[in-house]
Amino acid sequence: MLHLVLHFVVPIIVALLFFNKNWQKASLIMILTMLVDVDHLLATPIYDAGRCSIGFHPLHTIIPIGFYFLACFLPKIRLLGIGLIIHMALDSIDCQLTNGVWFV
Repeated sequence: MLHLVLHFVVPIIVALLFFNKNWQKASLIMILTMLVDVDHLLATPIYDAGRCSIGFHPLHTIIPIGFYFLACFLPKIRLLGIGLIIHMALDSIDCQLTNGVWFV
């Protein structure tokens, strides 16, 4: 449950700290990056509390994560990139806490 709450709280904090003038828009865009979890629908079962999403789901693998990182440096899609990197970092922390690994 805490993991899901952090997917909302962390982008809001980042938006307030670094995108103060437009923090609401920045927050919304970064929160919407949770839609990257659509790739969980490809797994069977769709949800497995013991499964690490990093390295397992297609949009949570190293190549897409590299593109998310690069997006952080492109002004027009920077917020998407930051939101996706926050998402992957939180998922990676969750993997460490639940499975003892950072990346599968």
